[in-house]
Amino acid sequence: MKHGKKYEAALKLIDKEKLYTVKEAVELIGKTSTTKFDSSVGLSFSLNINTRAADQQIRGTVILPAGSGKKIRVLAITSKVEEAKAAGADFAGGVELLEKIQNEKWFDFDVMCATPDMMAHIGKLGRVLGPKGLMPNPKTGTVGPDVAKMVSELKAGKVEYRADKDGNVNLSVGKVSFEPSKLEENANAVISQILKIRPASVKGVYVKSCHLSTTMGPSIKLNIVG
Repeated sequence: MKHGKKYEAALKLIDKEKLYTVKEAVELIGKTSTTKFDSSVGLSFSLNINTRAADQQIRGTVILPAGSGKKIRVLAITSKVEEAKAAGADFAGGVELLEKIQNEKWFDFDVMCATPDMMAHIGKLGRVLGPKGLMPNPKTGTVGPDVAKMVSELKAGKVEYRADKDGNVNLSVGKVSFEPSKLEENANAVISQILKIRPASVKGVYVKSCHLSTTMGPSIKLNIVG
């Protein structure tokens, strides 16, 4: 695949043979951005897991200490409407909002969380919400009794991760405009979480490779032992 001059220039800044520390990578990442807009900075993992094994399903959430750099619109489906709004929910309500989604095809939100008492109603919209990745799930911390906590964490920078069928995990850890120390903080939080949830049944190397990159920019290989 042929790349542009900016990409080729950025690629020359990276030593292909070197395994970079997170600190080194985040200090270099701004110089390798090839876009005019504020690119996202992503972490990608290639894991030695068998995604068909029940105990090797890698999925969950992690809070980015320095935030995600994105404005997240949170919809809370709950009977504790005032608590949700006080915590920062952009929208909060009950069945009436679910009816709006169903009847008006309303999707002016990025993530939905819910209290357990509303899940029976939400389940009826599974075919609508599921394909869009908006279905609340206890595994991702979007279903629980403490709606204020869920909303606060989502607004603060809580992000979901999930391994694809080939064992790859990709997620954003911020923007190029972030201070390197903030990107480092976020990247380390994600790496720590991925290492923490290593399945006990995985033998040998767990993290085959880990790269940091910007949108449309070259990747920097990290020195991650796991």
